[in-house]
Amino acid sequence: MPRTRAIPRQSLPDVITNDLRERILSGEIAEGETIRQEALAEDYDVSRMPIREALKRLDAEGLVQLTNNRGAAVTSHSLSEIGEIFDLRVLLEVDLFKRAIQQMTAADFNECDRILDAMEKSYDAYDVGRWGSLNNEYHMALYAAAGRGLSNEILQRVNVQSDRYVRMHLSVMEQREPAKKDHRELLSLARAGRVDDACDLLTRHIQRTKEQLLAMITATRKTE
Repeated sequence: MPRTRAIPRQSLPDVITNDLRERILSGEIAEGETIRQEALAEDYDVSRMPIREALKRLDAEGLVQLTNNRGAAVTSHSLSEIGEIFDLRVLLEVDLFKRAIQQMTAADFNECDRILDAMEKSYDAYDVGRWGSLNNEYHMALYAAAGRGLSNEILQRVNVQSDRYVRMHLSVMEQREPAKKDHRELLSLARAGRVDDACDLLTRHIQRTKEQLLAMITATRKTE
């Protein structure tokens, strides 16, 4: 019988962090839900040490809030905070896109095409988790040519917060086709060097998601 490969001890926090992040972003662990270290240690069949490290990392990302009773709770954003997340995306992404368009090469466009093809397969398979990851990868590929490392770092932190809401928008509100159309058009406008039109579309793309999400979440919270 082939031996199972053990995960190196130093990689346990990475593995657990990644899995917990995905469970939060997918909605499996809901916002506001309490996470107990003891229960997680039992779930993953590990000691509490890698659990504590994973929760510290997710706390630094803003996905959980550590509590004093050896546990944590999934961060629950107010409507105002959710709106702010998407407003920050507009500020950062439009600036990056504007800077990137004139610097994009054939290789950049080909990479964006590759990701879009993969995204459309995830649309067809209704794989929201895969779509969420590729959506972030696509947007970052659009802006890569700007060469703005610090802005990209800040944007990635914002995107960790927005990802679960973007997935909610896609899965609950059935927004696959509008998203697919926008993503193709963004790349087409960038290829044509139409900077203003591309940035206007990107602004509308993010703002539409924000407005629809806020309306949906407002209605949901009123019924809870």
